[in-house]
Amino acid sequence: MDITDILSGLIDTSPSPVVICDLNYRIIYMNRTAKIDYEKYGGADLVGKLIAPLCGEEAISKLNMVIEWFKESKDNNRVYAFHNKERNTDVYLVAIRNKSGELAAFTSIHECRTPETGESYSLD
Repeated sequence: MDITDILSGLIDTSPSPVVICDLNYRIIYMNRTAKIDYEKYGGADLVGKLIAPLCGEEAISKLNMVIEWFKESKDNNRVYAFHNKERNTDVYLVAIRNKSGELAAFTSIHECRTPETGESYSLD
């Protein structure tokens, strides 16, 4: 079994949007949630496109700063970006490194602050 299929299957189950970009700021992967959430910007058709036209100048400036910080050290891998009030999530920019530890891509991770209210292991 190909590890790429396993990892994309895992990422696709996330209820949070996952958009992975290469170092040219081109979208190379979007999970199902991201394709739905960003439908008004083009959804699945955003794969292969640059993110700059979708972001404001200030956001790109901050992203440039973070990418340079990621490049400074193999230990620089995660930085808090902002709180998304609508989803009650903290959003982090995260480095994706190759086996040699070199920066290969980046993504954002949304960590939910809302506690689960369901019963543990409820399958109904």
